[in-house]
Amino acid sequence: MERFENKVWLSTPTMHGDEIKYVKQAYETNWMSTVGENINEIEKQVCEKVGCKYAVALSCGTSALHLAVKLAGVKQGDNVFCTDMTFAATLNSVVYEKANPIFIDTEYDTWNMCPKALEKAFELYPDTKVIVVANLYGVPAKFDEICAIAKKHGAIIIEDAAESLGATHMGRQTGTFGTYNAISFNGNKIITGSSGGMLLTDGLEAANKARKWSTQSRENAPWYQHEEVGYNYRMSNVIAGVVRGQLPYLEEHIAQKKEIYFRYKEGFKDLPVTMNPYDEKIMEPNFWLSCMLIDKDAMCKQVRSDNDACYVAESGKSCPTQILEELAKYNAEGRPIWKPMHMQPIFRMNPFVTKSGNGRGTTNAYIAGGAEDVGADIFARGLCLPSDNKMTAEQQDKIIEIIKNCFR
Repeated sequence: MERFENKVWLSTPTMHGDEIKYVKQAYETNWMSTVGENINEIEKQVCEKVGCKYAVALSCGTSALHLAVKLAGVKQGDNVFCTDMTFAATLNSVVYEKANPIFIDTEYDTWNMCPKALEKAFELYPDTKVIVVANLYGVPAKFDEICAIAKKHGAIIIEDAAESLGATHMGRQTGTFGTYNAISFNGNKIITGSSGGMLLTDGLEAANKARKWSTQSRENAPWYQHEEVGYNYRMSNVIAGVVRGQLPYLEEHIAQKKEIYFRYKEGFKDLPVTMNPYDEKIMEPNFWLSCMLIDKDAMCKQVRSDNDACYVAESGKSCPTQILEELAKYNAEGRPIWKPMHMQPIFRMNPFVTKSGNGRGTTNAYIAGGAEDVGADIFARGLCLPSDNKMTAEQQDKIIEIIKNCFR
């Protein structure tokens, strides 16, 4: 097979033309800063689409998470339960407030926070009052169980829905399960502004507080008056123009991503692999990224350091390192699964709780019981596949064939 002439990407922006109309409107009306019609419109439209009362347009999803953590009242030294297998922004927002992330292991059913491990964490740290839950690759977490656990223990949920805009759990849109929620319009997301994010909430006071904090905490005075620390987090009206042009195409993008997911699933039916899972009875992902997990007995030998990886080829077997290297040879982009936070050098001394066993205190890294580490297992055996919704069926068929060849 020949290399792809044009690179097949993991996930890139898909533009439609309406975006430039609203960017031009910002330019022609001279509303180029952090106020303007585009911002007002996308806050209104996202509320209508998601089903929340208030949206605050911000510079990125991370800023939305940070303000959510502040609104939840997290203070220095507080324990916060966090999704373990996620992008670092989920945790950085907690660390910004000098709080202590406690990582909750992943479950195989959705690749998200394990409810059983969360319940175990409350046994170990009963005074914890905030849970940060991420929806990995556009698949909702088990919010029916997680919300019940949070209610039982009087804890607040912050939902990191950065990857899951448009996904639903029991018919309800993600971005509404927490008291405070965050979405992202980063360049590779299903809807993009090139950057940008939003804080979503049903609380007017919280929304107003977030708006104030995001504009350097300016007080209502004729001069710059400040009574608390603020941040330069407000979204630009120009970026909002791009988002405004993208929003009408959310369902179209989801449909395209879903088609890619099921084409992979059909193409891999004879391979010892599975796709990133979800509960079809109660969940509808947005299929942002299609991912695969190699069966344990079909894994060739693979070793990873903090910065590199190598493998030994074996007939009939493969591993993420081999597949990613092969994809790169043909000019296609894949990616390893998010490396769990408890495995990251910066967080190796933070507590980590699985669904069984007991812990060893708050300053030593541990696996409760030592018997399971689901996130580490998925990281070892999984990878993200090219999922760009501009990828043609012919290109995807070729990618499927490249991966099949890795198992021959």
